[in-house]
Amino acid sequence: MSEYKSDLLRVLDERGYIHQATDAEGLDALAARQVVPGYIGFDATAPSLHIGSLVQIMMLRRMQQAGHKPIVLMGGGTTRIGDPSGRDESRKMLTDEAIEANIAGIRKVFEKLLNFGDGPTDAVMVNNHDWLGQLGYIELLQEVGTHFTVNRMLSFDSVRLRLERERPMTFLEFNYMILQGYDFRHLAKEMDVRLQMGGSDQWGNIVNGVELGRRMDGASLFGLTTPLLTTADGAKMGKTAAGAVWLNEDQLPAYDFWQYWRNVDDRDVGRFLRLFTDLPLEEIARLETLEGSQINEAKTILANEVTALVRGREAAQSAEATASQTFAGGGAGEDLPTLSLGAEGMTLPAALSAIGFTQSNGEAKRKIAEGAVRLDGEPASDPGLLLLVEDGGEIKLSLGKKKHGLLVR
Repeated sequence: MSEYKSDLLRVLDERGYIHQATDAEGLDALAARQVVPGYIGFDATAPSLHIGSLVQIMMLRRMQQAGHKPIVLMGGGTTRIGDPSGRDESRKMLTDEAIEANIAGIRKVFEKLLNFGDGPTDAVMVNNHDWLGQLGYIELLQEVGTHFTVNRMLSFDSVRLRLERERPMTFLEFNYMILQGYDFRHLAKEMDVRLQMGGSDQWGNIVNGVELGRRMDGASLFGLTTPLLTTADGAKMGKTAAGAVWLNEDQLPAYDFWQYWRNVDDRDVGRFLRLFTDLPLEEIARLETLEGSQINEAKTILANEVTALVRGREAAQSAEATASQTFAGGGAGEDLPTLSLGAEGMTLPAALSAIGFTQSNGEAKRKIAEGAVRLDGEPASDPGLLLLVEDGGEIKLSLGKKKHGLLVR
């Protein structure tokens, strides 16, 4: 662990956010003597970000906590192109209205985690369509394009991996890195932004922006990336068998969000507490030492703290109460996922899939055969069972020890 002078890099280092930096010593010196405006870009492809983006959002929060100015760059312009990083397919085109609606949805999470305003360390949200949309294409190529070589662009992982897998890349996507580099230059000139942060897959794009600012304006800019975030079993953060773990309530109920964190691998607890909560490092060190059944205390604290940050303290308390009733008391808390059955009912495998416990009826039948499914606490072994619920009634459906829901009518 390095001995940084600035609160910013010391906090980022202690909590495990730093993977690469273009000039850590220079950035540390700058952050020790002045407020550093820094940004991270987010494309607006959906009405919510998922937890794969949460480490980036928390980096902006750490910036503000350390007395610096976080800038949220929404890719209203670059969303129209699509970042090829980590993708095998071209992104589908969205309408202007859809992009604006997505940005409005995404802003809700940032408003919970950052303080927005006009002060020197207040967060601001900007949209790169405001300047990219004004660029004449020929002028852009003449002014900026000469600073990019195709040889180097072809060497970046985002391009090379797509070509190696013989997946097509459109010329539009190929331009993404030029526009992202231009974003950094624009923000440096107009808002005195000195730092761009992002995930490790953005390293090449960030370096492009640092070099573009130096070549065109003689600017001293900095880049910093986080490690690729995976769970202890190697899975990428943000996705589960049931789908994406969305940050917004509209896309994922608070109880399901809470449960994701409550069920993380024991080996991930300490790392996630450092990255995703504001708990003091001394308390996290204590929680990391817990073993056996006591590790569940740390997992509950993790679930409560992350849910409180992203969804609000009340949502966290309600989710914990529901879990307590469901697991300890054998009852059914009010936050459990609910599936409404019609008068005609639904087969047991279909209900398991419809409520999101299994990906297919085939998987549901395998779980039933394994004895993992219960109805109101009793084993359910018949894959042909038709579930009927009386008006106003409910049935508690369980898969294993961790997935519980209500069937209602």
